Amino acid sequence: MLRDPAAAAMEAQLLQQQRQQQQLLVLLNASSRPFASIWPPSDASAAAGSPSDLSPAAGGGEEAAGSGGDGGAAREAAATAVNPWDIALCATGTAVACENALVLAVLFYTPSLRAPMFLLIGSLALADLLAGLGLVANFSVQYLLQPPNEAASLSVAGLLLAAFSASACSLLAITVDRYLSLYNALTYHSERTLAFTAALLAAVWLLCLGAGLLPLLGWNCLREPSACSVLRPVTKEHAAVLAVAFLLLFALMLQLYLQICKIAFRHAQQIAVQHQFIAPAQAASTRKGLSTLSLILGTFALCWMPFAVYSLVADASYPPVYTYSLALPAACNSLLNPVIYAFRNPDIQKSLWLACCGCVSSGFSSRPRTSSEV
Repeated sequence: MLRDPAAAAMEAQLLQQQRQQQQLLVLLNASSRPFASIWPPSDASAAAGSPSDLSPAAGGGEEAAGSGGDGGAAREAAATAVNPWDIALCATGTAVACENALVLAVLFYTPSLRAPMFLLIGSLALADLLAGLGLVANFSVQYLLQPPNEAASLSVAGLLLAAFSASACSLLAITVDRYLSLYNALTYHSERTLAFTAALLAAVWLLCLGAGLLPLLGWNCLREPSACSVLRPVTKEHAAVLAVAFLLLFALMLQLYLQICKIAFRHAQQIAVQHQFIAPAQAASTRKGLSTLSLILGTFALCWMPFAVYSLVADASYPPVYTYSLALPAACNSLLNPVIYAFRNPDIQKSLWLACCGCVSSGFSSRPRTSSEV
């Protein structure tokens, strides 16, 4: 039986409209994808799609596949749209991994760097190294792994949570070690053994690894997108707990460093009473100590405080660019830690000079150093 030409034309028009809708869904389905990586998509990538957004809409897979070259070109264009923020995070992670790998290599291949204080620096470097590798792995999972894998996304999220938690806890451990080296100066070296420090760090790492396993064990928002925080797949409750823990950790570090300043000033006053003046070297050492404490606390606060507060008050409905702009400085803290805690240490500088050129720069002191000088 012959078909009505008007009905055939209407059917062709409807088919064309469906194909156009499928192409739009390919480009605009970022909000409906089943899961996202720990870093949210930016506004630009949400408009163009990302590699994990390329699956066709439900119920339209066959028609999308048969829509011809236009749909394939749209999917190819979406696949090549890489978020510049993700590139910056990946580049930062690469630099962090290389820098902290150098610190670990120096500590491992230098037999003289086996004191508890260097074990703490090694723990910090290992945590930052894993954080850098986690940033690179996150980029790979988000853009290179096709089709997207839920287990891989959760594993990367867990690695980043565990690594950054271990980094913050290692900073606190270094702060406590510096405080004890001044508060119990006479008994410090007999009480702080290498085995005790290693056991303490093992407990800290187990706690941080447990925190990293929580997304894999089910505490995530993959099945309930409305419960997501600014860092998918971390839930809002989980992000709030992490933010509060960070604020408490920073408050404890601030209190300990204030106590360190009081002890240092008291020692300086005792020297002044004994010698009727403060020696220029002692005054210079005090100023250097204060500048070091200001550098440590200022860097840590500027890198992490805005992101922690934002994670506490925001959720996934906020513009992703805010998350990226605050997460990048937080990641850069792992880039600055080796400079503050490792490369400024004279013993590590000496080892680097020996490893690079086989010589030692003038001005190095051979006297033993305490944790308060690390």
